[in-house]
Amino acid sequence: MYIFPKKIRVSLLTQMALLITIVVFISTFLIITLFSSILDEIIEHYIGQQAMTVAKLTANNKEIIKAFDEQHPSKKIQPVAEGIRKTTGADYVTVANTEGIRYSHPNPNYIGRHTATSNDASIKKHHSVIYKGNGVSGAAIKAKTPIWNSNGEVIGVSSVGFLINNIEKQIFEYRTKIIKLSIIPLIVGVMGALLIARRVKKLIFGLEPEEISFLFKEKEATLESIRDATVTVNIEKRVTSMNKRARELFDDHQLVLGGIIKNEHLSDLIKEVIRKKDSQTNKNLLLGHQLYVLDLSPILKENEVKGIVLTIRTVSEIEQLTAEFSKIRTFSENMRAQNHEFLNKLNTLYGLISLKQYDKALEIISSEVKERQDTISFLVSSVKDPLIAACLLGKINRAKELKVNLEIEHDSSLTNTLTMEESKNLVSIIGNVIDNALEAARVKNELNGKVKVSFTDLGKDIIFDIEDNGPGIPKGMESTIFIDGYTTKGEGNHGLGLAIVKSSIALFNGEIYIGSSPLGGARFTVVVPKNSVFKKEE
Repeated sequence: MYIFPKKIRVSLLTQMALLITIVVFISTFLIITLFSSILDEIIEHYIGQQAMTVAKLTANNKEIIKAFDEQHPSKKIQPVAEGIRKTTGADYVTVANTEGIRYSHPNPNYIGRHTATSNDASIKKHHSVIYKGNGVSGAAIKAKTPIWNSNGEVIGVSSVGFLINNIEKQIFEYRTKIIKLSIIPLIVGVMGALLIARRVKKLIFGLEPEEISFLFKEKEATLESIRDATVTVNIEKRVTSMNKRARELFDDHQLVLGGIIKNEHLSDLIKEVIRKKDSQTNKNLLLGHQLYVLDLSPILKENEVKGIVLTIRTVSEIEQLTAEFSKIRTFSENMRAQNHEFLNKLNTLYGLISLKQYDKALEIISSEVKERQDTISFLVSSVKDPLIAACLLGKINRAKELKVNLEIEHDSSLTNTLTMEESKNLVSIIGNVIDNALEAARVKNELNGKVKVSFTDLGKDIIFDIEDNGPGIPKGMESTIFIDGYTTKGEGNHGLGLAIVKSSIALFNGEIYIGSSPLGGARFTVVVPKNSVFKKEE
């Protein structure tokens, strides 16, 4: 539940309705303005052409042409011209001679007078013209054309005009109709704005823009502050967001914002979440040469998966945390185990001394000290690299816990100098292979499990042989066991050890071979070229 500060503000519904209404109103206004401008041009052009048509109709009238030869032309021309004016709807039809004396006019008082505008274009140049000008009747759109007699001579001019005032009245009537019609889309637009605003309001859960912005910033800050890598993907397996830790962790482009997830194991986990619509936790994942642990949680909407949230941690981080929390517990358990072991030996020694079996007591003490000293002395003298020596010593102790006999061949030797990165990756290889061998030998043989390790670097390669008396590797499965996720140990986070081995060997340009051991189980031979260029992860 989120609580936002109360402010006096206009709701999103009102804002959207008002905005859409303004947009519709402005659009309607612009359309009306544009249409009116076009209408003005169309009407002016149409009126001008109509005026020219009437002017030519008048100029070609035979009665008017014939009347020019009479003593009083206006007596016959005036009635004919007025008839044409009334029939065509023109505001005036004027006929004048070459000197500009009118023979007709709607106002008889102007007959016999000179025209108010020049007739030179028609009389002298014999042109028909359309123009806008002022006359005795007012501003008008005019058309003038010469009048020709039967001999092909210009004997006068025909002038027709439509007054601007009357034209504007007609345009105003058209504009009024347009405005009335525009009210309909305006009303529809307002109603549509309200419906759209209500729909949007519902989709954003009734939140206002300020609240949405605050929530977005809050979520962004929360994700960025999480120390675990957090990645979200959609159902098409495309990465849609990554927090700061994820961007730092996957700067090698294993996961990229906007990219498609290509890792098969991760794709399978995502498919499983989509299918079950339920979370998956503590799943191991190998990306590149790094092992991760991840949780997957579905993003549900109306019980449909719309995306998946991945929370990813490196195994090293988990191991570090686990080590911190389990340090006291481990110390306590070790002390208890050692206490139990030494109490048994002390009781035995006490019994032998009580029975005055001093030679037997000394033999047990010497045997215990010698076994530990021999193991440490052998590893120190035979293995130059301290990490590998420590790894082998740890596996010897682990074998004792599992009640498996781990034997290291005494002719083994490793004197080659390795870098820290090379040592860490070689420890990862042999550690995982030995762990698998110990487990296989223990499961099959219980207290009679045997594992044998030998190594050498006398030639051009560093070679490790790890043998066991476990069940071995079935024929045809030599490649399958290295696939990420493959396991024979049932459910759980298994099936990554040999995948890590294969990946780490590739960094050395090395090889691993699988065969049968004389002990009865499997034999793994790891070959790492000494002079190969170690390929660090980029």
